[in-house]
Amino acid sequence: MGVKFAREYEDIHQELAEAIAGIGEVYAFFEMTFLEWNGLAKEEQEECIRTLTDDVFYALGSTSEVEIGLGVIRYDAARHLIKVSSQDGLTTIINLV
Repeated sequence: MGVKFAREYEDIHQELAEAIAGIGEVYAFFEMTFLEWNGLAKEEQEECIRTLTDDVFYALGSTSEVEIGLGVIRYDAARHLIKVSSQDGLTTIINLV
């Protein structure tokens, strides 16, 4: 099926990466502890998030929901958007068109 989008992938990727980085306990996805995650350099954390973002975008092409840490990422194909919801109630909406 695949995620359908009309915007530049790089722009969508950047917005999605920022939203994923804001999810509580995102490090749990990498099977890391808080201390291990914070032991990484900022550049290493950013690289992990960028790679995870690619994986999430690909996964949303076959499933409408992916759980990461304390958050949920949902693909709304009818509205052409991705919703990133965190446990604190914050939802980031990423328009795909």
